[in-house]
Amino acid sequence: MQRKALYILLTILPAFAGCEKYLDQAPDSSWTQLDTPEKVSQLLGTAYPQANYMTFCEAMSDNVMDKGTGVDARTNRDPFYFNDVQNINEDSPEYYWQAAYKAIAAANNALIACENAKDTAAYSRQKGEALVARAYSHFMLVNLFSKSYDATTANADMGIPYVTEPEDVVFRQYDRKTVAYVYEQIEKDLLAGLPLIRDDKYKVPSYHFTQKAAYAFAARFYLYKRDYSKVVMYADMAFPTSQTGTYLRPWNTSYVFMSPLELFNIYTNSSEKANLLLVETASSYGRYVGRYRFGMNYPMYYEILGRGNVTGGGWCFPVYTYSTNDYFVPKVSEYFVKQSVNANIGFIYTMVPLFTAEELLFNRVEANANLGNTAAALADLNLYASTRITNYNPSTHNITLAKSKTYYGVTDNREALLSVLFDFKRAEFVQEGLRWFDLMRYKVPVTHVTRDGETLELGAEDPRRVFQLPVTAKTSGLPMNPR
Repeated sequence: MQRKALYILLTILPAFAGCEKYLDQAPDSSWTQLDTPEKVSQLLGTAYPQANYMTFCEAMSDNVMDKGTGVDARTNRDPFYFNDVQNINEDSPEYYWQAAYKAIAAANNALIACENAKDTAAYSRQKGEALVARAYSHFMLVNLFSKSYDATTANADMGIPYVTEPEDVVFRQYDRKTVAYVYEQIEKDLLAGLPLIRDDKYKVPSYHFTQKAAYAFAARFYLYKRDYSKVVMYADMAFPTSQTGTYLRPWNTSYVFMSPLELFNIYTNSSEKANLLLVETASSYGRYVGRYRFGMNYPMYYEILGRGNVTGGGWCFPVYTYSTNDYFVPKVSEYFVKQSVNANIGFIYTMVPLFTAEELLFNRVEANANLGNTAAALADLNLYASTRITNYNPSTHNITLAKSKTYYGVTDNREALLSVLFDFKRAEFVQEGLRWFDLMRYKVPVTHVTRDGETLELGAEDPRRVFQLPVTAKTSGLPMNPR
């Protein structure tokens, strides 16, 4: 198989320029002057978790190895060792928990304003965004701090609090209830909000739930719930088959000629059509993603991106390294905001793509594979490959069912298609944390080996697969996850 060429990056790349702040102004801290639709829309800019899950999710996955050297942060180290993260600051599970409930509080305050308005019809699009945003934050929380949805156990598995009253923080007594209950509430909010979503009033559409982004969320929600026909329905509503290709990132055409700085500038930019929803997060992940001790080294690079794939061609993703062990794809980067014009100190942010055209396509593939729609699944896989394989040639790189079965040594149609899918998805989202959610959903065991040769096992039913609730959650009467 073709080995991907490796390039060396010897200097630290500067933070990319030209990024717009997620909010031009912070909303009124009292949240009491929400007397116009525009003010509610401004508040809704904070109704998305402004925290990054990539650090701890990636470190829990099978995408990382112990390099022995590198940036040694608890948010990277503890997940690698399958331990509860002993850090409450940015890039930690606890920081994400707090940020998600702050986002929920913003959505709830927006909903109150919409309901109390004299002309409620004038606030309909704000109500739709608030409902879908509230559903999204709870969806992420339940998939990080509870077991993945399983219809056979969801009515018994502990969920997370579904908060529908406006509060700054979660101090009052709450009940975790069940995963099934949380999913019911998410679906209720999602279905109520979807018809109200409109795109015509957003200054930067990719910073809000547009119709495409909301449909992408619906597709992911029903995928995790294993309601596959609805996944296809919402994916098709977002992207009719004829349009999907125009939204995929052009990795093997225009992207392949870009410098690392250019790639950092475009990958999480609001001008990139593939980014359906972006959020600005207080996070140093963009600075350290290639430098963490527990990350992608050469063997892991070769396993994910270097040894070829079912097409017979090689991935076109450019891979760089800061040093012998520090491998990265130039995608997610930091940007630095000075405290003042003349200051040398400031704040580090990482823009995170919450929904992308690529993930939506993959979700449709997974649904069609499970529904037995082989031709549809293959069509999307080939469309994706046509934008990712170096010197793509449809006559030689075409993916067929027979080719897939031979490559993976399997006989079942579904197994063959899912094998292709998850290899493609792993390559596409390496270092972005999404791999962890697939490992959770399919209960795939994970093995990590330390530099000293110690083997760490995380079994399919190991309780440590579920991130621990913050200790502060005990003040709300919440039982902690078993250990």
